[in-house]
Amino acid sequence: MILHSHISPENLRSKIRSMEICFGGNKKLKIYGLLNCKSGKRMKKENRIFFTNEKEALQNKFRPCGHCMKEAYKNWKKHDYCN
Repeated sequence: MILHSHISPENLRSKIRSMEICFGGNKKLKIYGLLNCKSGKRMKKENRIFFTNEKEALQNKFRPCGHCMKEAYKNWKKHDYCN
């Protein structure tokens, strides 16, 4: 996990280009999604966090975004409510 406030804009762009960062999330709401998600782009910088992959986000107990990751969200919701 990388906090947005702990990475320079140049380093962030470099990590996105090299695919070291593939997902973004909201650390307060514990939601992750695609980097181009409209919901994710609206969040405050101090709440934004980045992940290398989905597995990392899920291991940190984040849930998929219901806007940009509809199928993953439906699967998460179905699984979460069954337990």
